[in-house]
Amino acid sequence: MQTQHQNAHLSRSLKAQAARLVLQANLAYGESNSNGLSYVQRLKARKECREILQQALALEADNAAALGLLGRVEMDDGQLDKAHVLFNASLTSQPGQTQQYSNLGYWALKSERPALAEQYFLQALEHDRQSAAAFCGIAHAKRLQGQFDVAYLHYRKLLQTGSRWDSVYSGMLTCAQRLQVHRADRSLAEDAIALLAKDGLPHQEIGRFVGAVIQQQYDLDNTNAEVVLDAAAEDELLLLALRKTLMPNAAVEELVALLRRAVMAEVAQTASLRDELQPLCLALAEYADRTGYALAAEDDEERLAATINDSIVAQFSLGEPQDALIGSLMISAMYGALFHQSFAVQLGQWNLVDWPLAMQPMMAASYYHRAEEEAIKQNFDEKAEELCLAKTDVPQAWPAWSQLAYRTETSLKAVMAQELGLQTEQLPDTLRVLVCGAQSGQRALELAQYLDDVEVIAVDESLANIAKGTRMAQRLNMDNVVFWPWSIAQRFVADGHQVNWVEVGRLPSPAMTELSLGALVNAATARGAIVHMHTSMAEQTKGDRQIRRLVAEHQLSPTQTSLRQLRRMVLANPQDGIWAELLQDENFYSLGGCRDRWFRPQDDRQLRELLGLVSNEVEWKLVKARDEDGHSLATAPVQKQIQAEALGSEVQSLMGQSLSVYFQRRR
Repeated sequence: MQTQHQNAHLSRSLKAQAARLVLQANLAYGESNSNGLSYVQRLKARKECREILQQALALEADNAAALGLLGRVEMDDGQLDKAHVLFNASLTSQPGQTQQYSNLGYWALKSERPALAEQYFLQALEHDRQSAAAFCGIAHAKRLQGQFDVAYLHYRKLLQTGSRWDSVYSGMLTCAQRLQVHRADRSLAEDAIALLAKDGLPHQEIGRFVGAVIQQQYDLDNTNAEVVLDAAAEDELLLLALRKTLMPNAAVEELVALLRRAVMAEVAQTASLRDELQPLCLALAEYADRTGYALAAEDDEERLAATINDSIVAQFSLGEPQDALIGSLMISAMYGALFHQSFAVQLGQWNLVDWPLAMQPMMAASYYHRAEEEAIKQNFDEKAEELCLAKTDVPQAWPAWSQLAYRTETSLKAVMAQELGLQTEQLPDTLRVLVCGAQSGQRALELAQYLDDVEVIAVDESLANIAKGTRMAQRLNMDNVVFWPWSIAQRFVADGHQVNWVEVGRLPSPAMTELSLGALVNAATARGAIVHMHTSMAEQTKGDRQIRRLVAEHQLSPTQTSLRQLRRMVLANPQDGIWAELLQDENFYSLGGCRDRWFRPQDDRQLRELLGLVSNEVEWKLVKARDEDGHSLATAPVQKQIQAEALGSEVQSLMGQSLSVYFQRRR
C-alpha cells in the first residue's frame, strides 16, 4: 500500500511539473508569434518552446496540451505531417478539445484544403460556441473557398465581438475587394470606416469597395440627386476615402470634381475658406494628388486657381506670415502640386513640421515628398530625359500606394522549403532578390520587410517609381533594398553578379529596345535560382488598344493636357461598350496609370521570350503553379502547355491565362 501511495504521489508530482512546463512553453510560444519581435527572436522563442515541451513530454508522454502545442510548433516550422500526427495524438489522449480541432482546421488551411478546415472548425464550435479562433478559422476557410460575402460577415462579427486581430482586418479587407455593392447600407459604410481608420492596412486595395459604398450612399446613379456641401464636409467615410485611397469609379470621380468646384465657388464668392470646409478641402487636395491631377476642371475654375497662385506669389513678395498663406495654399493644392508652382522655392523655408498638424499630410504629398523624390532622381542618368518637359508633364509615380500589405515576418529560405518544397541547406545566409518592373516598389518593399534573409534589387522603367520607392524605403529605415533603372541592373548583371530569386512584375515597354528580359534573367540566375512570373498581361482592353491607335495616328505626347483629353473622351461615352472594361480598371483613374498603359505599354515579346527561356526542361523545372485565386495546380499539365507554346502552338497558349508560376533553374 505504501509503495502504491508513493507511486501515485510521484505520478501527481510529475504531472504537476509537466503542467508547469507546458505553461512556460505557452509563454515562449506567445513570444514566437509576437509582431513586436524580430524573426530571429521569434525563431529563438520557438526553439525554446520546443525544448520545454520535450522536457514536459519526457515527464508525461501523453500530456494532451504539450502534444497539441508541439503540433503548433511543427506547423509553424512547415512540418505539416508531424503537426497532423501530434494534433490527433492530443485528441486521443484527451478527446473533445476545442483547441485541437481548431489546430487541425489551421493545419488543413496550411495544406490548402479549406473545405476540410471548415469541418474541423465546426467541430471545435460544437465543443465551444464562444471560440473566436474557430469562428475566425471558418471565415478564413470561407474566403479561401471563394465565399467572400459569407467570410466578410464572419469577419464583421469578430470585430463586433472584440476580436480585433490583424488577421481579421486583413481578411475582411481581402473580402471587401471582391464584394459587389448594389445598395446603400449603413453597416457597409461603418465597415469601410473601420477598415480605413485602421492603421497599417493597405487602404489602396479597397478603393473599389469604398467607392461603391459612396456611390450608393450619395445615390450617384440618380441624375436628380443633390449633394449638400456642408453634409459632405462632415461625412467621415468620404473624408477618410479621399485621404486614404483612390476610388476607380467614374460616378465618384464626378462627385469629387463637383465638391471641389463647390468649394472653389464659395471661396470665389466670400474670399475666404470657412473652417468647416477646411478638412474637406485638404482631403480633396490629397485625392487630387493621388490621381496625378487627372480630375477635370472647368475653365473658370482653372482661372480662379491661377489667380490664387498669383496672390500667393504677391503674399510672399510682401513678406506676409505663414498663417496668412494657409487658406490659399489649400485651395491651390486642389488643382495642382504646390511643388510645380512658381512660389515653390519659398515654401522650402519651412520644414514639414512647421505647418499645422492637419495640413501636414497634404503638404507632404503636394510639396515635400516631391522635393525629396526630385533630389533622388538627380542620381540617375535617366533624369536627363525629363529636363525638357514642363513641370506638370513630368511623370508621376504609379501605383499610388501608401501602406504595405500585412505580412508575418519569415525568411525566403522558409518560403522556398514550405511553399515550394525545395532544399535550402546549400543556400547562402543572405539571398539576393531581383524584382523586375517594381512599379512604385510596394511588392519589393514587402519582400524586403517581411523576409529577414534577403537583399532586394528593384528595377523599374519609370524614374518616378524609382524615386518613390527609394523615398519610402528611407522612410521605413530599410537598408536591404535598392531601386534602380534597367541600365544599372544590366551593368550589375554584366559584371557577373547573380541573384537567387527573380520576381517579374510589370514587363518592359517596347521603348526598352536594348533590353531582353529573358537574356537578363538567363545571365542573372545560377543553379537553384527561382523565377516567379505571371502568364497574363494587364492593360489589354479594347479601349486601351483603341487609344493606342489614336496616339499613334495623331502622334500624341504624354502631356498632362493630352492625357486629360483622352480620359475625358472615355468618361463622356460610358455607354459605349468599347470603354466598359477600361472604366473598371483602377489604373484609368490616375494620369500615371494612363501614361503607362497608353504611352509605355507592356511588351508581349518580352513575356514570350521569358516563357520560351523557362520552357527548356533541361535547364528549368516548373515547381509550382497557382490560379488567379491562389489555388495550387498540378504542374504537369501547365508544363505541357508551356512546351506546346514554345513549339509554336497557340491552341494551348498560356499567354492571357492568369497563372502564377515558379520555375527553378536546374543547372
